[in-house]
Amino acid sequence: MFKKLIVSAGILFLTVFAYAYDDNDLQIWNTDSEEFAISDNSKITMEEEFRWGDNAKEFYYHHYDAGLVYSLRKYLNISAGYRHIYELKRDKFKLERAPYAVAAFSWDIKGFKFEDRNRFEYRHFDYQADSGRYRNKITIKLPWKLTRLAIQPFVSDEVFLGFGGVNQFNQNRFSTGLGFNINKGVRAEIYYMLQSSKSAGLWKGANVLGTKLKIAF
Repeated sequence: MFKKLIVSAGILFLTVFAYAYDDNDLQIWNTDSEEFAISDNSKITMEEEFRWGDNAKEFYYHHYDAGLVYSLRKYLNISAGYRHIYELKRDKFKLERAPYAVAAFSWDIKGFKFEDRNRFEYRHFDYQADSGRYRNKITIKLPWKLTRLAIQPFVSDEVFLGFGGVNQFNQNRFSTGLGFNINKGVRAEIYYMLQSSKSAGLWKGANVLGTKLKIAF
């Protein structure tokens, strides 16, 4: 009986821990990135992202990212990189180290631009078992570019599949937004994302308002 009580308490604790924020929480995400061309078909990328949750009142996530992208074909880019992540857990920021590899396919159909991004991550932690993750993101850019800012609507959907300890479909992100040019080599996005995440057998959602800024050199 005592062991059952301990297990039940542990499950309850993990559930509360996993769901620090309420269902349908409002969040704000901001991403800034730079690209440095090193040849006609390769570039270095750098990225930094910040996230606020609990109705956008609490800063809970920050990552740095650096990678190398190479265009094998007009329709195929491959890349590899490393992401250094700090995420708020149990009132402390915990570190995750995540090297990754990506293969991204792209094509056009009657002006619609499609991208199929396949990302494989190895997730190393100091506070829990390491694991892997596969992420597949489909993006569709509509064939309209409005005003001199070249405002272009887009929709995307990304699924997350854990393996090596977390073997399950555990997250989905559906996004819609607008991309536009600010200046030569400077492009921005504003978007809404519905994020659905599963933990301890339960699903919860988050409403994310996001901005992205990319500078290409």
